[in-house]
Amino acid sequence: MAERITGHTELIGLIATPIRHSMSPTMHNEAFAHLGLDYVYLAFEVGNQELKDVVQGFRAMKLRGYNVSMPNKTEICQYLDKLSPAAELVGAVNTVVNDNGVLTGHITDGTGYMRALREEGIDIIGKKMTVLGAGGAATAICVQAALDGVKEISIFNKKDKFFPNAEKTVAKIRNNTNCEIHLYDLDDHEKLRAEIASSVILTNATGVGMKPFEGQMLLPDASFLRPELIVSDVVYNPRKTHLLEVAEQQGCRTINGLGMMLWQGARAFEIWTGKEMPVEYVKSILF
Repeated sequence: MAERITGHTELIGLIATPIRHSMSPTMHNEAFAHLGLDYVYLAFEVGNQELKDVVQGFRAMKLRGYNVSMPNKTEICQYLDKLSPAAELVGAVNTVVNDNGVLTGHITDGTGYMRALREEGIDIIGKKMTVLGAGGAATAICVQAALDGVKEISIFNKKDKFFPNAEKTVAKIRNNTNCEIHLYDLDDHEKLRAEIASSVILTNATGVGMKPFEGQMLLPDASFLRPELIVSDVVYNPRKTHLLEVAEQQGCRTINGLGMMLWQGARAFEIWTGKEMPVEYVKSILF
């Protein structure tokens, strides 16, 4: 790494909290080195309280760009100059690019999620899915799934600060796609059981399962799962969350968040550099 860094090296970052578990620095730095690109990627512990100052600081420092993760994906929109059409629809950002001082926010989580499913040979087009959560990642997944042709989506979230935003997202999806979409209270266990029972896939799109919520899951118990159900999780560290462990015990096919992380990162890499990430090489490092 030391031999790569020069006076011309450009910095790309990642802002979130917690973030020291992230595999993104390894993924991007290995890809930069493999292609001989003069960039370095670093992670920074940043929450909502510091976010405005960090965005202003990164602009002043002329960072080429950065990734954004929980809890900053929705909050950061107000501090950027422009949003891509997808980010505008989702109302969240996970990738920022700096073009001569103009900060544009993109969202690549949804495309990453759908690509990860395709890579695993899973087709949910024309079918029904249930999603746990209504934050930035969950919204991106739902929007992209609806745009790609998923027939029906049931979203479950606690009635917290994300719930009103989720209601707006549902309205946007109804108005802009042919997807039938509904939002329910996560505490309505009877409805949760019924919607999962009629879905082909259940996706946890929250941070529950990773630190500091490791060993937890949003489902009340294993009886909500059946062997025919596919269970996916956006969390990739740990690679097998408590939800995925329980799902495996019930005979479900399971998918962790590594594939989504890889493919959303590949799209961000292209936005910053104009080049395709060497995905197969990165897979050999990460997987």
